[in-house]
Amino acid sequence: MINHLPDSPIDRSMDFPWGVPYGWYFVGYADELKPGDVKPLRYFEREQVLFRNEDGELGMLDAHCPHLGAHIGYGGKVNGKSVACPFHGWEFRPDGFCSAIPYAKKFPPIAKREPLLHSYPVKEAANVIWAWYHPENIEPIFDVVDYPEYTDPAWNNTMRYEWIAYTSPQEEAENAVDIAHFQFVHGAPGVPEGKAVYEGHVRRSRSDGRFEVMNENGEMEVFESHVQTIANGAGQKITTLEAKLKVWLMVLLTPIKRNLTEIRFSYAYPKQEPGSALEKEYFDYCERIAGETGLLADLPIFNNKVHRTNPLIVDGDGDILRYRQWFSQFYAGDDVPQQMAAE
Repeated sequence: MINHLPDSPIDRSMDFPWGVPYGWYFVGYADELKPGDVKPLRYFEREQVLFRNEDGELGMLDAHCPHLGAHIGYGGKVNGKSVACPFHGWEFRPDGFCSAIPYAKKFPPIAKREPLLHSYPVKEAANVIWAWYHPENIEPIFDVVDYPEYTDPAWNNTMRYEWIAYTSPQEEAENAVDIAHFQFVHGAPGVPEGKAVYEGHVRRSRSDGRFEVMNENGEMEVFESHVQTIANGAGQKITTLEAKLKVWLMVLLTPIKRNLTEIRFSYAYPKQEPGSALEKEYFDYCERIAGETGLLADLPIFNNKVHRTNPLIVDGDGDILRYRQWFSQFYAGDDVPQQMAAE
């Protein structure tokens, strides 16, 4: 993982005084977890174990064995359809039920009645392993959206970047709504505000403009540009960027805790002839979005800013307050933050 946290951060535990928003979140790439693999995770202010059993079925459980508390992700092994604790060999299925206690003559009655470990709903789509998180362990309220471009063999879907930052999914995603910052942080000449539509847990936005690029002859070429984004809850977002080239970008935000988030960019675009000029153009375009004039320029700001619950909003700031109101639905109970604007 590329780590961009400050060397000596101040206590930022109250920068985001609300909890972790619920939704579907990235917890791994599907092609990186093979049958028999066991992986420790730390997300949502909890610890988990992710595994793929010998049948290929995914399981994501709370990490610590109910017996004597060992972390199953460190030294645990897949045995058939279950994962075995490294301490005493207790085995657990993907649904959290205990399937075996190798040395016990009697099976505890509670282990027959109910799961002993919380099991997270998991799905595979767009070559991502998605896990559903809700602070009250409520079952999924909406579904994951698949993007076939990420599993289509005619598409290049191997360009992946990752970072970690002192931010929350709400704060990081608000960056795309804050249109004024593109000029000052990313050097853009101007970003059209575009239009956004809010439909329950889904937010759709589109902006159209013009894109200038210098060709190999040193001449400026002008292209129509279109940026379309669909957010499916707090943790799943897809953006299509179309000008001279068309690229799909999944922005994957997974909270480790309320003020610490893993940020991933995963790209997809039509495969090009290896070593061709067009292949390099696609690669360079994706690099710019993730690089020094892209996400990397945002990280020092994320890592050192505070959240203003009562921001002084002016015209030209974009859809910030409407976005915050929409996002507030993903907090449970008393965790819903107040989102006001100062006059």
